Amino acid sequence: MRSSLIRGAATAAGFALLLAGCTSAAPAPSATSAAPSDQKVSLTVATFNEFGYDDLYAEYMKDHPNVTIVPKKAATSNEARENYFSKLAAGSGLSDIEAIEVDWMPDVMQTADKLMDLSGDDVAGRWLDWKTKAATTTDGKLVAFGTDIGPEAVCYRSDLFKKAGLPTDREEVAKALGTTWEDYFNLGKQFVAKSGGVAWFDSADAIMQGQINQLPNAFSSSDTEEVLIPLGENQPVKDMYTSILKASVDDKLSANLQQWQPDWVNAFQKGKFATMLCPGWMLGVIEGNAKGVEGWDIANTFPGGGGNWGGSYLTVPAQGANQAAARELAAWLTAPEQQIKAFKAKGTFPSQVEALSSPDLLGVKNAFFNDAPTGQILADRAKAVTVVPFKGPQYFAVRQVVSDAINRVDVTKKQSATDSWAQAIKEFEALG
Repeated sequence: MRSSLIRGAATAAGFALLLAGCTSAAPAPSATSAAPSDQKVSLTVATFNEFGYDDLYAEYMKDHPNVTIVPKKAATSNEARENYFSKLAAGSGLSDIEAIEVDWMPDVMQTADKLMDLSGDDVAGRWLDWKTKAATTTDGKLVAFGTDIGPEAVCYRSDLFKKAGLPTDREEVAKALGTTWEDYFNLGKQFVAKSGGVAWFDSADAIMQGQINQLPNAFSSSDTEEVLIPLGENQPVKDMYTSILKASVDDKLSANLQQWQPDWVNAFQKGKFATMLCPGWMLGVIEGNAKGVEGWDIANTFPGGGGNWGGSYLTVPAQGANQAAARELAAWLTAPEQQIKAFKAKGTFPSQVEALSSPDLLGVKNAFFNDAPTGQILADRAKAVTVVPFKGPQYFAVRQVVSDAINRVDVTKKQSATDSWAQAIKEFEALG
């Protein structure tokens, strides 16, 4: 759930159009997808960050007394990725269900033969086309069930806005934030001039992620296969890097934090920043980190028009001993009803076609975010998405090179923007 992804398709006409054409033919049912017997079975489920599954596990076990679910939650996507690939290579040790984050889904598809074929009539047409396509092999095997997607909005501290003389009503804030990244940075300059030391945004690299998600081909020049663009010749990414670090270093808009690190987590309680980019899944993260803090709200806007950051999948490794039971649980967790429940719990916005048009979803309000109509806001933000970036097998590695380059300037302050970019080019070339 932490970065947008599509493999084999670079652009979309927007989520509204995707909804109209999302019933592509499903692969033939897998012979191993039959419902399990009532024999006692223990299923391990490996996730990361917040999937909103805690109450769902309890509900499933109540309705399936023969099943015991053992959750395993990694602190970060990177930690989950390392665990997944090391145990996949070892041939044992993976959970019965493994959650996959979209930025490393292309790598997972390189070893799709080590995953159970999950296709079947019971899940045909469930998801947005691009969500299913990213998890389907060239010979038609569906190896992962889609969980959430990540349409982005802007979350903000209304109390800090008020102290700085900015509007606080979410509709007025949306207007003040404008429609471009320049608008967003300019309002930030007004804020920091009167904030008494509070930063405008949490992390320069998070802003970079939001901008990269608006490029159809951030790191590769093809939308059918991965042909990497040399980083030294990648002017759009270089321009983003330069403008973001100008906002961070010169204009002092950044809190100079790296997301998911302890300092970043603690900053929520200390009121170190006033805004952050927030895909749906980030709502649960904010609420968890800012427990007891009042003032958070969400604006129905996003710089540059729209963006999708996030979305994950559930897989069933072929090395598991309980594949049929694991598939049944994974199918249930990703059904429309459960996706809406997960959204209500942690803000993970559904990828299910049926869920996206449900009044139960559109009517959701979030008490922590000042009773904001988050269901409707995120549905609107989903419709604003016009680009779903192409990501090939090396996307994750190249994105890490750029992330490290920004953090060396914004967080550790070990290098200048020029020197750090030069190092990034060398690291890119070393990827081969």
